[in-house]
Amino acid sequence: MFYRDEKLALFIDGSNLYAAARALAFDIDYKLLRQEFMQRGKLLRAFYYTALLENDDYSPIRPLVDWLHYNGFTMVTKPAKEFVDSHGRRKVKGNMDIELTVDALEIAPHVDHIVLFSGDGDFKPLVDALQRKGVRVSVVSTIRSQPPMIADDLRRQADNFIELDELKDVVGRPPREPRLNERDAYESEET
Repeated sequence: MFYRDEKLALFIDGSNLYAAARALAFDIDYKLLRQEFMQRGKLLRAFYYTALLENDDYSPIRPLVDWLHYNGFTMVTKPAKEFVDSHGRRKVKGNMDIELTVDALEIAPHVDHIVLFSGDGDFKPLVDALQRKGVRVSVVSTIRSQPPMIADDLRRQADNFIELDELKDVVGRPPREPRLNERDAYESEET
């Protein structure tokens, strides 16, 4: 699946990976994740995408974002938008698909293999475009959750599907109970 001399880039859809790992009842240890893929090839970049609530005094994912930023990840963030839905519930929207897509297409001439950590079917055209540029694309998500966290057409388009549950022993740690605000931030990010 991987060749030791190939140049790799990781693209992590933060909220999607969080939801998939949570559905499998484990947390991602990002230091271990980065080390794992450094062993699989020449890791050029590891991008992490997430939207942040700016008007809160404390963003529950800020410690993770700061840690990733100081530990070899390229952080791509943008302000999340808050709104109240028709039922009066507070919702947060922060889709990072366009930013991830643009960055992947820009880095494509410099890498051999892109690993996309997302099951979002909206990325199928991106995977197809990267493949036309000669880049191999692996997708990391899960089909073992109920419901599966990966769109079937994305899984079929990828050169390689990596079951997140099979990485659990390598990059996982037991889940900690998230603080109330943290759970809300991740669960409503893609709404």
